[in-house]
Amino acid sequence: MKYLYSLLLIILFLSFSCNRAKTTQEVSKKTDSLTINSNRIINTIGETLTPTTKKAISEWKEYHDVDEFILKYYNISTSEALHNAKELSGLIQLMKDTIRIDNLKELNITARFNVLHNEALRLADMATIPSISNEEVKEEVGKIIEIYSAVNSKINTIYKAEELQNSLEVDTETPNELRKGAIIPERNNYKERKSPLREKTENSRKPVRKMRDSLKKPLKSERGRLIKPATFSKKTVK
Repeated sequence: MKYLYSLLLIILFLSFSCNRAKTTQEVSKKTDSLTINSNRIINTIGETLTPTTKKAISEWKEYHDVDEFILKYYNISTSEALHNAKELSGLIQLMKDTIRIDNLKELNITARFNVLHNEALRLADMATIPSISNEEVKEEVGKIIEIYSAVNSKINTIYKAEELQNSLEVDTETPNELRKGAIIPERNNYKERKSPLREKTENSRKPVRKMRDSLKKPLKSERGRLIKPATFSKKTVK
C-alpha cells in the first residue's frame, strides 16, 4: 500500500508540473502577441468625399486607387507601412499627374497633392534606414493620413461652393410658368385713364363754359327786338 500511495503522489506531481508548463507557455504567447500589437499603427478615419463629390470625380480612376490603397494605413503594422510605402508613393504620383477635372487644377489643390507625395516618398526612404524607430514611422504615417484628409476637405469645399452658386442662380431667375401666366396691361389702357384731380378740374369748368355761351347769344326785348350782347373792350391801364 505504501508503494501505491507513493506512486499516486508521483503521478499527481508530474501532472501538476505539466499543467503549469502549459500555463506558462500560454502566458508567454499572450505576451508576445501584446508586443506585436504595440507596434501597430492605428489612426482614425479622416474626412472622406461627400456623395456629390464622389459623383463628380467618379471617372478619376487614379484617385480611387489611392483612396482604396490608403485604407490599409488606418490600421497597419510599422513593417507593413514601410513595405508598402513605395507602392503608395507611386500611386500618389499617378494621381497627381492625371488630374482631368478642371475644378481641381487650382494651385492650392496641386500644392496639397505635392505635399502628400513628398511625405509618401519620405516614408519610402525610411524603409532603407535600418536604425529607424517605430515612433518615427508612426509619426510619418499620421502625417500622411492628416494630409490626405486635408485634400479631401479641400475637394469637398470646391464642389460645395459650386453647388451653392448653382442654387443661387436658379433662385434669382424668373420661372417660365410665371412668365407665361403674367398679365401685362396694354398701353392704351393707360391713355384712357384719367386722374381724379384732372376729372375734378374739368367738371368745375363746365358751368363757366355754359355761362360764357349764354352771354354770346342775342337776347329779345319785350317788343321783339334783338339786343346784341354787350362787348367789352380791353383798355390798357397806364
